[in-house]
Amino acid sequence: MRQHSRRDFLRFSAAAAALPALPSVAAKRSATDWVELGRSGVKVTRLAFGTGTHGGRVQRELGQPAFTKLVRHAYDRGVRFFETADNYTGMPQMLAEALKGVPRDSYRLMTKFKWREADKPMETIDRLRRETNSEYFDILLLHNVRTPNWPTELERLRDAFSEAKHKKVILSHGASCHGLLPLRAYPGNTWLDVALNRVNHNGTRMDNLTDDAKQPGEVNEVVATIKKVRSQGTGQIGMKIIGEGAFRTPEERDASIRYVIKSGLVDAVTIGYKNTAEIDEAIERINTHLNS
Repeated sequence: MRQHSRRDFLRFSAAAAALPALPSVAAKRSATDWVELGRSGVKVTRLAFGTGTHGGRVQRELGQPAFTKLVRHAYDRGVRFFETADNYTGMPQMLAEALKGVPRDSYRLMTKFKWREADKPMETIDRLRRETNSEYFDILLLHNVRTPNWPTELERLRDAFSEAKHKKVILSHGASCHGLLPLRAYPGNTWLDVALNRVNHNGTRMDNLTDDAKQPGEVNEVVATIKKVRSQGTGQIGMKIIGEGAFRTPEERDASIRYVIKSGLVDAVTIGYKNTAEIDEAIERINTHLNS
């Protein structure tokens, strides 16, 4: 058997070095990747399952069996982030039923608190936990803040949320808003671990000064504000990506998803669905624009 000499080794090494380098293949990103929400410490899948289309009416009218099938389809496709709200009548309970038997540590749960129920906030949080059959919430938001002074006006609630976080009843807290005036109070607000913001490509059902849903939102100001809030480490979740169902054509839906994904404004997005095809479409469109 021939023994290779040091000279052979050097010759082979030089030849290998002369070969063109193979291009590195970047790992593909997905709608179902786990991503961290800013500096909140909470990781969610990039795509969430929303239960609040038109206040939850669209999901509620499916009935429990069809809704459970929808939730389980999303879970099986890798969507492990579910969101609901106290305002979505019946939906926290329907979501709990749909997720019955699913290991709690395998998914993330976000709900939203009616800020008008401020008298006994810890009792309300306990009720929300019972209704969702969950010992804790990964994210609890003040739902639909509407005034420019909401941080001061809701200070007592914010303190209660902070206490609940200290007790690990919730893992992060934040707010969702409707209107430019409350949104303008977001930058510099370090209490916000997470912010849920309306964003799409043309301002449909986005924030404006009147909070009239029939009027287009101020896209430029909303985007500039989200960028400021994101830069301070607040996790960003986008909603109204499909214009709360207003984007009826595939071209409109694709334009909005492309805009939101390519903009880099948000860590994750939540979309409400009424059938499995909509879940599959959202996943595929997000995957496409993440990797194009």
